[in-house]
Amino acid sequence: MSASQKYWYAVYTKSRAEKKVQLELEFQGIEHYLPLQSKLRQWSDRKKWVEVPLIPGYIFVQIDRFDYDRVLRTANVVSYVRFEGKAAIIPNEQIDLIRRMLRDSSLEIEVSMQNFSEGDVVEVMAGPLTGIQGKLVSFKGKKRVAIELEQLNLSLTVTLPLNEIRKI
Repeated sequence: MSASQKYWYAVYTKSRAEKKVQLELEFQGIEHYLPLQSKLRQWSDRKKWVEVPLIPGYIFVQIDRFDYDRVLRTANVVSYVRFEGKAAIIPNEQIDLIRRMLRDSSLEIEVSMQNFSEGDVVEVMAGPLTGIQGKLVSFKGKKRVAIELEQLNLSLTVTLPLNEIRKI
């Protein structure tokens, strides 16, 4: 990394501290990007639209070598996302893609930290089928999967959101 060349990096934050880190980076004059999306949240007495981080626990910073340590010293920052022992550089195109996706209000974006492939053995983590294991059969669009459940010598295929399953 050259001293004056700026690159995008992903930074881990403490749980639910993304907006606090954003404010602190803004105060320090460090270029950053916290992708937010509007979600309808349900409380016992009301529903409300709130801005939530697209990728919980992450914020992106565009920095040069001199700001690298300043970011790490920022309150509620845990570390840089690393790849092969070094802070991973995020290509500009990927940041631009996230921005474009969020500008298109017709897209419903769901982020999963797991990489699923056909044939993976998965477990249902939420809903009435919690605890049932099965084999990933096929993807249905970007956010739904079909799982083959083999209980009682029957084969049942169900469609579930990605956030309701985990790879075993």
